[in-house]
Amino acid sequence: MILLGQLPPGTQLPERDLAQALGVSRTPMREAIRLLANEGLVSYTHSRRPFVADPSLAEINDCLRVQGALEALAGQWACAQASDSEIAAIEQLNASIKEARGAEEQLQAFRLDMQFHEAIVAAARNKALAETHTTYNARLWRVRFLSSQREEGRPETRLEHSKIVDALQARDPRATAEALQNHLRTAEKNVAAALAELSNRSGEALA
Repeated sequence: MILLGQLPPGTQLPERDLAQALGVSRTPMREAIRLLANEGLVSYTHSRRPFVADPSLAEINDCLRVQGALEALAGQWACAQASDSEIAAIEQLNASIKEARGAEEQLQAFRLDMQFHEAIVAAARNKALAETHTTYNARLWRVRFLSSQREEGRPETRLEHSKIVDALQARDPRATAEALQNHLRTAEKNVAAALAELSNRSGEALA
């Protein structure tokens, strides 16, 4: 619910009410909230009341830049470590993303997009890098999903995916790293635009 924006930033997360709604006891709910806090998705008030985290654009951009550096490094290593079948699977994920049409398929396209990046990281064969990347993916999932809903950004994103695939197929580490870094810079731009649009819509609704 947090990742899809069904619980907006700042929403209080009353442990007892959530446990009742989901049909679980408070102990696993408390642990789930703690894990979400570790991933940066939940914050606490001074009185230790949990709420959906509301990071600033600067904080989001900091995370995106770290993620970009991680993926650039993963791309370099994947050029040397990935099997031909892994690169073919990455290419197929990209093809599936391109085939997504209509609003009803955009969630699936976004999930494929995340799998595309995760597959590149996995192909780098570095456990520490993969674990760190997973942490940043969790922190950024909500805003990346929000930005993926902007039709204006999709053509550029898909072109960049193809450049990443081309560089991987050529096993060119420098070109792969550059393509991934460019892609994350585009993500910064799209996230900023998506958050601005969301803020404008919220302001209009309150007017």
